[in-house]
Amino acid sequence: MTNDEILKTAEALRWEVGGDFHESLVENIYTNAAQLADRAISYPDKPPRFDLDRSIDRLVTSRVWGFPIMLLLLMVVFWLTISGANVPSAMLATLFLEIIYPFLKGLAASVGLPWWLDGLLIDGVYLATGWVISVMLPPMAIFFPLFTLLEDFGYLPRVAFNLDNFFKKAGAHGKQALSMSMGFGCNAAGVVATRIIDSPRERLIAIITNNFAMCNGRWPTQILVASIFIGGLVSAQWAGLISALAVVAITLLGVLLSFVVSWGLSRTVLRGEVSTFSLELPPYRPPRIWQTIYTSLIDRTLVVLWRAIIFAIPAGAAIWLVSNITVGGTSLAEYFINWSNPLGILVGLNGVILLAYVVAIPANEIVIPTILMLTTLVLGASGEGTGVMFELDSLKDTEVILRAGGWTLLTAVNLMLFSLIHNPCSTTIYTIYKETGSKRWTLVSAFLPVVMGFAVTFLVAQVWRLLGG
Repeated sequence: MTNDEILKTAEALRWEVGGDFHESLVENIYTNAAQLADRAISYPDKPPRFDLDRSIDRLVTSRVWGFPIMLLLLMVVFWLTISGANVPSAMLATLFLEIIYPFLKGLAASVGLPWWLDGLLIDGVYLATGWVISVMLPPMAIFFPLFTLLEDFGYLPRVAFNLDNFFKKAGAHGKQALSMSMGFGCNAAGVVATRIIDSPRERLIAIITNNFAMCNGRWPTQILVASIFIGGLVSAQWAGLISALAVVAITLLGVLLSFVVSWGLSRTVLRGEVSTFSLELPPYRPPRIWQTIYTSLIDRTLVVLWRAIIFAIPAGAAIWLVSNITVGGTSLAEYFINWSNPLGILVGLNGVILLAYVVAIPANEIVIPTILMLTTLVLGASGEGTGVMFELDSLKDTEVILRAGGWTLLTAVNLMLFSLIHNPCSTTIYTIYKETGSKRWTLVSAFLPVVMGFAVTFLVAQVWRLLGG
């Protein structure tokens, strides 16, 4: 609407509501301006007016306390997500793996289903899907509402404000802090969140580097390995703290890699000027709890979970097939493990881990069950039922299997590093393609982390061996 149209509308309203309309409008404008000035301007002869929003901002955006508060809040969100998801994840695992799974096996036996079809559908497809649901659903159902509550409260724009200078120096956009934070819940959701970045170049940087935000699918692997091998280095009373610090260190390394890769991309293939943006710090307001829960569960959790399930189904089938199809008495999995083992050992891993990450591309949640299954296969398990994914309740039993498979402290450290850096899952890769519409940048987003993962683990392995580790 043009200025003339606005004036004509206002004049018409004036005649409709009476001659006092203009005076009332001017009075309202001056009243609002006075209120804004009263909040924004301080007078030397008057004590400063208390403003809750400004008082909070002095704390959460300060150079001294801003970052500690930000890290503390994110740590609390992570802790609530990990700790709160344990019970519902265990309940879902019990439902899918201890109740429904035996029922399906009994049903297949009663109808005379061939063993190979039974194994493919139940031991492969069903188990992989059940694991993905039990591991992914509870953390996402907790993380996304918590994250959205912080967003509704008005805190997340302050996170972008705190990190803006770092991303600017890295040649990226300050709003990348928000998409990176969302990536801690799910990288696919983090990729979608980059829509808030207007610059196509800076949005592409945010998409490519979002993989370094450790998603909830990688938390179980990090926590399990840290608890067994890192926490095992100290006495029992300190094991939990040391394990947690190791996981936090890996997480912060991912943030550092986001800055480093953003800096590298912005000065090479995605060179360009850093765009400026006006970041509005909205007023703090009470979160809309029920609307937040509904939106988080429907628009984020269930959508991402459905995509993960779609990719988990063929992954489960592939895992069972490579473990049970034999050539000359040796399974396809064992052929690949024997072939890739020299490369795995060179980078401080092994062939079992490399195969687990190949077949688990659709879902990071099934990495540990796949590693345990492949390790027992290599150690000599055979016959009907071979290639069935499983997980152990006891850390000690898990440690016994892993150490029997040749695991050392170097293997554990490099697995944690590789788990952080390696390629995105299939759901994220698909989301990257949908968001960019480019096969080229999708391939870059998928293979750049793989190359980096091998480079970092190779360097760590060589330094480790050089120091006599």
